[in-house]
Amino acid sequence: MNYERINLTKKDILIIDDMPDNLRVLSSFLTKEGYNVRKALNWQMALTACQTLLPDLILLDIMMPEVDGYEICQRLKAWKLTATIPIIFISALDDVFDKVKAFLVGGVDYITKPFEFAEVLVRVENQLALKMAQTEILQLNAELEKRVKERTYQLEKALHKLQQEMNQRQQLQSKLLDMALHDSLTGLPNRVLFLKRLEQALNRAKLESDYHFAVLFLDCDRFKVVNDSLGHLVGDELLIAIARRLQASLSPFDTLARFGGDEFAILLENITDIHMAIEVAENILHKLSLPFKLSRYEVFINASIGINWGQINYEKPEYLLRDADTAMYRAKAFGKARYHVFNPEMHQEVIQLLELENDLRRAVERQEFVVYYQPIISLATGTIAGLEALVRWQHPKRGLVYPTTFIPVAEETGLINAINIWVLKSACETLYLLQNHLSTQTSLTISVNLSPRLFSTPDLIAKIDQILDDININPANLELEITESVLMDNNETIKTILQNIKERNIKLVMDDFGTGYSSLSYLHSFPLNSLKIDKSFVKYMQENQQSMGLVPAMIGIAHSMGMRANAEGVETQQQLAQLKNLNCDFAQGYLFSPALERKSILDLLAVAPKW
Repeated sequence: MNYERINLTKKDILIIDDMPDNLRVLSSFLTKEGYNVRKALNWQMALTACQTLLPDLILLDIMMPEVDGYEICQRLKAWKLTATIPIIFISALDDVFDKVKAFLVGGVDYITKPFEFAEVLVRVENQLALKMAQTEILQLNAELEKRVKERTYQLEKALHKLQQEMNQRQQLQSKLLDMALHDSLTGLPNRVLFLKRLEQALNRAKLESDYHFAVLFLDCDRFKVVNDSLGHLVGDELLIAIARRLQASLSPFDTLARFGGDEFAILLENITDIHMAIEVAENILHKLSLPFKLSRYEVFINASIGINWGQINYEKPEYLLRDADTAMYRAKAFGKARYHVFNPEMHQEVIQLLELENDLRRAVERQEFVVYYQPIISLATGTIAGLEALVRWQHPKRGLVYPTTFIPVAEETGLINAINIWVLKSACETLYLLQNHLSTQTSLTISVNLSPRLFSTPDLIAKIDQILDDININPANLELEITESVLMDNNETIKTILQNIKERNIKLVMDDFGTGYSSLSYLHSFPLNSLKIDKSFVKYMQENQQSMGLVPAMIGIAHSMGMRANAEGVETQQQLAQLKNLNCDFAQGYLFSPALERKSILDLLAVAPKW
C-alpha cells in the first residue's frame, strides 16, 4: 500500500517494550521509513535514553515488568523535559477501560496488538506532524509575543515621546497664556486679565446682592521725570518697586494689574462700602509718598487715584474702568497726589468735552473763529494806544464761545497752533487796515497772544515772516504776548526764537506777570518790552489800599529793566487813579471797553475817546 506522508526531517523515535521481538520488528520497520529509532526494555533504560537525547515520539507498551506503561507515561509527563513528547500506547489490551486509562495518563494515541505497520506508520506520522505543528505554533506564538513586546515597547516609547511633546506643548501654551495675561516687567496681571476678573466681579454682583466691589485706577505723577532723567533701567526698577509696594497694601483677594507705563489698576472685592475703597487709596498714597531706595538712587514719587464703585448698572467692565480713569484725571486736575471718587456727572462732562473737541476740529477746518479787540489805554494821555486781539468761537449751535471754554481743549489737542496762526494773521490784517486807511491811527499797536506750544514748532519764525510779507505791515506796531511758561525752559532754542522776533522789530510782552514761575533772572535773559500785570493783582490792590499788594513792585521791576507796565482788568475809577499815581504806563479793562468786533472797535477809534 502507498501512503501519502508528510515530508519530515529525520525524527527520533523511542520504543519502550519488554519484548525484544517487538522492539526489533518495529525498529526495523521505522528505520526503513527514515526514522532514527532507539529501544528500551524498561523504565530505567527509557529514562537513560531520554536523558541522553530527547526523542520526538515515544511508542510505549503497557504490559511491562516492575513499572508498567501507565506509570512510565505518568513519570514522563511529570518531568518537564519530556512532558510535551507525544506518547502512543501499543498494547494487546483491547478493553475500552485500558484505552481510556491510557489517554487519562497522557497518551495521545492507542494501537492495539497485533498491529498493522501501515496503521502504526500513519499514527506515528500524524503525531509527529501534530507535534511539529504544535512546535511551530509555539515558535510562532513566541515570535508573535516577541513582536508584540517589541511593538508594545515601540508604542510605549512613542507614547512616552508623544506625552513629552504634549507636556512641552502644554507648558508652552501655559507660558504663552501667562505672557498674554501678565505684564512681563512686574509679573502682575495685565489689562486683558484684569478685565476678565472685573467682568466676573460685575456678573457676580448682579447675582449676589451682598457682594460689592470697587475699581481703583492709579497713575504715577512724577514717573516721566524719573524715567527721562535717570534712564529706563532706573524707571523699570522703580516700577517693580511700586508694584511690590502696592501689593503690600492689598489683601490676597484683591487684583493688582499693570496696564503699561506707570498705570496700575486695582480690583477690590468683598467690600461693604465706598469708604473701604477710600481707606485703601489713602493707605496707598501714604506708602507711595515714602522714598524708594533703589540700587543707585533714592527716588520720591506720588500718584493720582481714581475710584469707581462697582455699580451693577454697568453693561461692560470696560465702562467701569473708563470711569475710574476719568476720576483719576480729575484727581490730577485737582493737584495730583490725591484720590477722587467718580460720579456720573463726570462722565457727562467727558462726553461734552469730547463733543467740544470734535466741534473744535471742524471749527478749525471751517474757520468759525472771529477776533475781538480790547483797547489798551495810555495812562499818560488817556487815549487808546493799542488793541489786544482776543479770539472768540462763533459756534453754529452754541453761539459765541469764549476762549476760557475752548482754549484748554485746543492746547491739549494741538489745535491751538492752527488757531493761533489764524488769529495772528487776522490781527495783522486789522493792523494793515489801521496803518493804511486810518491815518490818525498809524501809531496804534495790536497785541496777539502766542501759545507756548507754538514755540515747539520748528517753523514758527517762517510762519511769522510769511504773514508779514503777505500783509505788508509795519512790524513795529505788532506785539506778541508770551507767558512765563515759555521762559521757564530758559534754553537756547527759545532765546533764539525770541531774538529772531526782536530782530524783526516786533515787540515782546510778558503776559500775566506774577501768576507763573516768575524769576528776575528770566527777565534779564530775554528781550522783553513790556510786562502785563494780571487782573488778580489789580483787584487785590483795591482791597488792600495801604500796601496795594505787589502792583507797585511789579511796576518798579518793569521800569528798572527798561520795560513798560500794562495793568489788566481795570474796572473802577479808583483802580485807574491808583495806577496813574504809581506811574503805570498802560491799562485795559471794562472801565474803558470790553473786547469788541472789528467794526465796533473801528467805530470806537473814530470817536477817539479819552479817559
